Amino acid sequence: MLIAFYKPFDVLSQFTQELPTHRTLAEFGFPPAVYGIGRLDRDSEGLLLLSDEPRWTARLMDPQHGHERTYWAQVEGLMPEAALAKLRAGVVMKDYRAQPCKAKLVTESDPAVCLPPRDPPIRQRLSVPTSWVELTLREGKNRQVRKMTAAVGHPTLRLVRVRIGGLNLLELGLAPGGWKQLSVVEEKQMLSR
Repeated sequence: MLIAFYKPFDVLSQFTQELPTHRTLAEFGFPPAVYGIGRLDRDSEGLLLLSDEPRWTARLMDPQHGHERTYWAQVEGLMPEAALAKLRAGVVMKDYRAQPCKAKLVTESDPAVCLPPRDPPIRQRLSVPTSWVELTLREGKNRQVRKMTAAVGHPTLRLVRVRIGGLNLLELGLAPGGWKQLSVVEEKQMLSR
């Protein structure tokens, strides 16, 4: 089986608790023997897949398949086109150079309207505006999106993975903490990108 989960903020992408204060996947009532495919950091939200079938891990995590993952990042400041161009070209960070990606400002539909409010809310500074950026990557290194936006001078304040392949979190109708087993049609949809 393949399960889509809307991972809330402040939840680890694992079943084992590291500290008594950490929330984990164990509290969401998943079927036995499922495990997360990939990760989202504790301070990130959004679409996380789980399965009890190793073939899904091989198909989704192997870099040769290069499936796309799309994130909405609320960043500090108004990100200019020059910063987006750097992201598209593959920004250089301390320890590596990110592969080129798709990057654009999200203006057609404000993500804050589509997404449920984060609990707790992000910090607000009256003198510093924020903007939303959509990044679509084919790689997934540790805290990569956060490192990329910081490298171009716009630290990430909120990060939500909204798509894996052709599977869109907003179209699944899940609330934070909600999950569903995907149908065969949804599985094929996910593999379509």
